[in-house]
Amino acid sequence: MKNLVKIAFGGGCHWCTEAVFQALKGVEKVEQGYVASVAGNSSFSEAVIVHFDEDVIKVEVLMEIHLLTHNSASNHAMRTKYRSAIYIFSEAQKFEVNLALNRIKANASEKIITSVLEFSAFEPSREAIQNYYQKNPSKPFCERYIAPKLKMLQQQFSEVYQIRTIK
Repeated sequence: MKNLVKIAFGGGCHWCTEAVFQALKGVEKVEQGYVASVAGNSSFSEAVIVHFDEDVIKVEVLMEIHLLTHNSASNHAMRTKYRSAIYIFSEAQKFEVNLALNRIKANASEKIITSVLEFSAFEPSREAIQNYYQKNPSKPFCERYIAPKLKMLQQQFSEVYQIRTIK
């Protein structure tokens, strides 16, 4: 029996983020779209919801991969559209994620700006751009931005990397 949990990640283009998490063992489903939090982060920002089996892949590994595959150290002008965040679904998850993020930050060479935010709402992307990399691997955007991230995953996270086709 699978022990499925969900968490959401935002930081860069959701086409890239979706492809990265789809390439991981233990990830059962990736929902691409826009996520909102509460208070000052209630606007929608590009993100994905990742449904994963925590017996196969740990949330801390997902977080490490997320932080390596988007610019998690830059507070650039596009942060409204590409909020660097980990969206949590419960208080228990908030505790676990903050603990893991503190461990990751302690070993990081740059200051990580990624926030842990409460998940509030989700709007899926239109069907035409869902599974973008799976549908368009040879498009220039995919070759330039997504393929190098997948190659890095294969090299640095080979124990959780997998090649698969999404239906």
